[in-house]
Amino acid sequence: MINILVTGGNGQLATCIKDIESNYSNLNIIYTDSDTLDITDFKAVQSFFNNKTIHYCINCAAYTAVDKAESEQQIAKEINTLGPSNLARVCKDNNTTLIQISTDFVFKGDKSVAYIETDTTIPTGIYALTKLEGEQEIVKYLKQHFIIRTSWLYSENGNNFMKTMIKLSHDRNELNVVADQIGTPTYATDLAETILKIITTNHQEYGIYHYSNEGVASWYDFAKAIFEEAHINIKVLPIKTKEYPTPAKRPHFSVLDKSKIKTSLNIEIPYWRDSLKKALSNYNG
Repeated sequence: MINILVTGGNGQLATCIKDIESNYSNLNIIYTDSDTLDITDFKAVQSFFNNKTIHYCINCAAYTAVDKAESEQQIAKEINTLGPSNLARVCKDNNTTLIQISTDFVFKGDKSVAYIETDTTIPTGIYALTKLEGEQEIVKYLKQHFIIRTSWLYSENGNNFMKTMIKLSHDRNELNVVADQIGTPTYATDLAETILKIITTNHQEYGIYHYSNEGVASWYDFAKAIFEEAHINIKVLPIKTKEYPTPAKRPHFSVLDKSKIKTSLNIEIPYWRDSLKKALSNYNG
């Protein structure tokens, strides 16, 4: 039996792991949230690991309010940087492999080809900076790590773009959606499957990996696809980023190159629109 600790147990990704864990009979998964395990408290993390054998820790805990982070810098830093640092140090002492979820936002977004893992990181906001610093803390303290950078996570669980678009369509006839930010929507259940595959196949090629669904889209493309697949009749108008100013700057282009995770870890990746169909078929909103 493989013992796994999942932090951020009430969040979107952790909920997707819960949804599929019954497919993996050899996994014993413990879910915690901030009430049962405060990852920003080193002694609390140490104490939680005491007298337990934890083979893997999946850190789904994160401060993800990108714009709010600009004014709540300390909270973002505690959760996104200090938390992973604490987990890495305790995982090292307990021979535990840490799987950290990171973000495409660590890149500036000024390229025109997909980012590989070794490209220069230039975060442009507090959220992105604290996530990058979290990565750096893990690399500093712990060899046994998988840092998975992903992008535009959505699912039938939690708060995300897909669900927001559907809710907005209930009382609007048209929507303006940014069309000059390019990336890839990622179905959180696909990411959850990938994480559990890494664990169950006992991969030890540690390091930083990129994972998103296949393909490229703008937020406008994503919105259009959601409404088409959900058979919702609404007018969607493309706008520029400058027409929708936000406190935090977003990368204009943050497509992730997945060659490394496909070859090194033998991961198959679905096309984003195929995964969107699955998400919508599971959503009752």
